[in-house]
Amino acid sequence: MRNLNLDQVQTLIAIADLGTFAAAAQALHLAPPTISLHVKELESRMQTHLVARGRRQAELTPAGRALVQEGRKLLAASDDLIDVVRLRAAGGDGLVKVGVSAGVGMQRLPLMLDALRRRNPRVELKLEAVGSAEAMQRLQAATLDVGIVASPQPAVARVALMPWRNDPMVALVPASWEAPETVTPEWLSTRRWASFAPGTQMHGLIAAWFGQAGFNPRPFLTLSYPGALKALATANQSAAILPLDEVDDQQRTPEVLIRPLSPPLMRPMAVAYRSSPTPNEAMTAVLEVLAEFST
Repeated sequence: MRNLNLDQVQTLIAIADLGTFAAAAQALHLAPPTISLHVKELESRMQTHLVARGRRQAELTPAGRALVQEGRKLLAASDDLIDVVRLRAAGGDGLVKVGVSAGVGMQRLPLMLDALRRRNPRVELKLEAVGSAEAMQRLQAATLDVGIVASPQPAVARVALMPWRNDPMVALVPASWEAPETVTPEWLSTRRWASFAPGTQMHGLIAAWFGQAGFNPRPFLTLSYPGALKALATANQSAAILPLDEVDDQQRTPEVLIRPLSPPLMRPMAVAYRSSPTPNEAMTAVLEVLAEFST
């Protein structure tokens, strides 16, 4: 039985992403007849139509969409395999894939990377931006090695959790608002404030902070990245509740004020990692560096 041709799978993914055979040909630097041949051979291999015919825009059939969805995973695994082989050929110890959520402070991450590079230059880190729930699923599926996740998390087979950090949350407020020395749910509920996207740990934490005080205000805007929330406060558009380490770079910014919350709000985080099979030397090195940044 013939195996799938990954170049042909990549062609179908390009068609799905770009909308036409011509655009896929241009992006992949292939002749248009080659694009058509790739699709024809894939369809022959699958014994089904993958692209609907007779349409100006290329529209995938349900089978085509399924192949694209799973094909992306195949291409990612292929890239990882190439990275591992190249790393070993260069004398490296291994590649460790780490999932990092948007709530992890970008001020701290470069320090962790630098510490790993100095201590274990033969270990290569591949960072991926993933939410906590997705990270746990991918750890179980062995497509991630380590994840920095919200805590607590439901127990998952072959995945271990170790407490990592418990960071205080603060309010980042436009300076023109003349905010009180401590920000309460009552005060903030009457102002414009932005929050993390629904379904994230941060969104739930902030909603619970308001709820425990008897308030249920609707955020002015929800966004996925701390940097965007900080920009809104700097532009005098809204307040935001963020981890303290995320706003360290705003300490001397005249456009904003950093205020503690009352009652206090903490953001607990954990390091999740694949515990079976036993972590190799490269994974152990990464876990040791993360442990150093737990306080």
